[in-house]
Amino acid sequence: MKIGTMCRIACSCPTLCRNTNFLQHRCFQPDFVPRDPKAKPKRYKYPAFYDPYGPRPPPSDKIVQLAEKIASLPPEERMQIGPALRDKVMHPVLQSISVEGIDLGSQVGARAGSSKAEEKKAEKTTFDVKLEKFDAGAKLKVIKEIRSFTDLGLKEAKDLVEKVPVILKQQITKDEANNIIEKIKAVGGVAVME
Repeated sequence: MKIGTMCRIACSCPTLCRNTNFLQHRCFQPDFVPRDPKAKPKRYKYPAFYDPYGPRPPPSDKIVQLAEKIASLPPEERMQIGPALRDKVMHPVLQSISVEGIDLGSQVGARAGSSKAEEKKAEKTTFDVKLEKFDAGAKLKVIKEIRSFTDLGLKEAKDLVEKVPVILKQQITKDEANNIIEKIKAVGGVAVME
């Protein structure tokens, strides 16, 4: 009987089989209730903000009394509550994380930042040599001098000199940097160590 009904519906509505599965037709769904055409749409009341945990019950009187006792303690005793409670309930001690080498930006005070900068300057072992400027007449001499301590060709050295200020050599020792600076100064250029 049902198979015959399905065949009749499928034959009578060819668009039904083409667009949707014919078993999705509403007469085959037992819980389908047609909507009242005169009914007004339902208006749902949404909360002002979403709280995933729902409303929380108020704390018990015991908790309120405990909070009042803790608030009335002097600061020295309040500081002892955390370690004592951690030992009592056997929570593990959280290890501090080293932030050495991590840029914390504006989170660290200016004083701490300046002390770290001083430490970094003291620890610096490699330097960069930067060509600041040179005399226009000494351009060829500067190019030749740059070629002597780098492995650049003539065109690369010329392009490098024309991009002043530019870093000539990176990650070299202080002695090498001073030697290069003196050579460039001798031919009419100005170089600095960074």
